[in-house]
Amino acid sequence: MLKHRILKKAAAIAMAAAISISGSTAVMASALDNARQEKEKAEQNLNSVNSNIQDIRNKQSSLQSEINALDAELVTTIANIAVIEDEIKQKEAELQQAKADLVVAQETEAKQYASMKERISYMYINGGEISFFNALLGANDFADALKRVQMFNSVYKYDRNLLTEYQETERQIAALIDQIAEEEADMQEEQRSLEEQKSALNVMVAKKSQEMDNFSAKLASAQALAAQYKETIEQQNRVIAEEVAAQQRREEEARRKAEAEAAAAAEREASRSSQSSREDNSSDSGNRDDSNSGSSESSSGSSSSSSSSSSSSSSSSGSSSSGSSSSGSSSSGSSSSGSSSSGGGSSSSGSGSGQAVANYACNFIGNPYVWGGESLTNGADCSGFVKSVYAHFGVSLPHSSAAQRSVGYGVSASDIRPGDIVCYSGHVAIYIGGGQIVHASNERTGITIGGNYAYRSVVAIRRVF
Repeated sequence: MLKHRILKKAAAIAMAAAISISGSTAVMASALDNARQEKEKAEQNLNSVNSNIQDIRNKQSSLQSEINALDAELVTTIANIAVIEDEIKQKEAELQQAKADLVVAQETEAKQYASMKERISYMYINGGEISFFNALLGANDFADALKRVQMFNSVYKYDRNLLTEYQETERQIAALIDQIAEEEADMQEEQRSLEEQKSALNVMVAKKSQEMDNFSAKLASAQALAAQYKETIEQQNRVIAEEVAAQQRREEEARRKAEAEAAAAAEREASRSSQSSREDNSSDSGNRDDSNSGSSESSSGSSSSSSSSSSSSSSSSGSSSSGSSSSGSSSSGSSSSGSSSSGGGSSSSGSGSGQAVANYACNFIGNPYVWGGESLTNGADCSGFVKSVYAHFGVSLPHSSAAQRSVGYGVSASDIRPGDIVCYSGHVAIYIGGGQIVHASNERTGITIGGNYAYRSVVAIRRVF
């Protein structure tokens, strides 16, 4: 009974210590939970910001690709402007030479005409020493007179033919001047269009660059925010670590204190019990052996019972723990494999002939030129016009004069046929035969026929059909 009271008192002290530890733990748990909640909130915010950062970077990458493409187009346009400037200079030189040739032809014609008039006047008008009439009168016979008439006619025809030849040369030179002037005007218009394209491209590049700067600013702001959230997470991790360590220290200290108090109480109780036992032994020495024997048996039995109870309690606790542990079920998620479908794109080889292409293209003569356009009726630029004409025959071409230099296969100028694509620097046209082309020339002339396909330096001739 005495030992039982000692055990009960020790248990009460231990329970009091446990309650104290529990109270301390509750206070600590509250601070720990707050730290963990703050950390979880910061992690969620960080994930959101990182997602935003990735989105900004993806947009930057896409925008940079657009800027690179615009830069490449701008470089090509600038190169085309340089080429057409040189070609305009050549046309100007040709025009000046043709004008000079026209002046020479006109002067030669005037001289020939004056000489012819002088000879006619000398031959047919009286007063000349060997005038026509004097020549007839001076003839020895009819044959001689006929011969003299034929000589006069020959001189007249020679003069007349020479004058006609000079006039034809003059007419051809004048026509050449008109043609060169028209070609120069077209090239100047193309140059103006290229300059407009250059300006538009510069504006687009500047706009895209500004968008890139905005993205960079947004990215810097998001990265700064992410750094703050990372710092918050690190701070909360430190708080959590400190709180856990402090909690463990307090729990260990409380446990040691409780154990020490329980041991001291047990020792005091044992001392009191020993003192009481000695007093009882002194008063009743006759019954000491039997009492001791009974007490020993009772104590042994009690100890055995206590041991058995402790073992049973331990076994029950172990069983309960084991059961609780084994009751947890793990579920494995089933993964379903997604079905992937591959779609095959169809490619049309197109049908038709070069002559059909040329005939169809001529249906749109007189329609407007619109930079970047592909409409055969509402407006197209040079490559857009060729692209849309060939699209009618089921052929897909790129909307780029540079890219169209690689379509189909190349042919020589000696083998050029209707429907062939004639490529210049920064320009394309469709050959229609007879040395002519149809093309979306410029805003002034729109879709028109050009009388000389070699009015500019031909870079390539491509055949699709």
